[in-house]
Amino acid sequence: MQKYMIKLLSIADLISLINACFGFLAILILLSDFTPFELRIRLSFSFILLALLADGLDGVIARKTRTGELGDYLEAMADMTSMGIAPSVFVYMVYYEMVSAALQTALIIILILFVVCSFIRLSSFHLLKKETYYVGIPASASTIFLLIASFLEIELPYTLLFIVVLSFATISHIRFPKPGLKVDTIAATLIVLTIAMGKFYYNVAPLLLFSALAVYSIVGPFYVRKSIS
Repeated sequence: MQKYMIKLLSIADLISLINACFGFLAILILLSDFTPFELRIRLSFSFILLALLADGLDGVIARKTRTGELGDYLEAMADMTSMGIAPSVFVYMVYYEMVSAALQTALIIILILFVVCSFIRLSSFHLLKKETYYVGIPASASTIFLLIASFLEIELPYTLLFIVVLSFATISHIRFPKPGLKVDTIAATLIVLTIAMGKFYYNVAPLLLFSALAVYSIVGPFYVRKSIS
């Protein structure tokens, strides 16, 4: 029987498409000139975080409903837009006018490294998928780290070093635990607060989100090692 492409989609796939659209909108906003630069940065930052929320939601829905035939492929392509390309363009737009030509070149090269590693990680995710842990730092975590570091305009040399570490962490063999529903709910709440508050109140919301992810990234691998030993 002939299959129509649209009939291959599940509800979770539609959420993946929303994820991709948010990532694409984040890029378009950055490249436009119809609003002040600071507002474009804030809007793009928010759309990328909304894409991450959509990515988490499609996983929840996929576990509770039927899985579409395009699911694995569509999710990876959506994540490449919102967690590979969009955050890289975001970082470039934040820093490119602040630094010398030499540092701009270094920024471009290191962002290419991040994009390549992100693509490798996302395209191989379902081949290396495990029940209780991730192989390599989750793309969502690396995206949030990168977004917040640049959103708070940490000095570029430190940000560049951070991007290199994140790039190799995404394709590493380090194991990170899969959070449960409670942890996911806390993470989603912190993301929503970060979108709503931005830099208000001394950057408290993005700093809380960054700190929570830092604890997860440092403690998580030891937890996995202990649980499977």
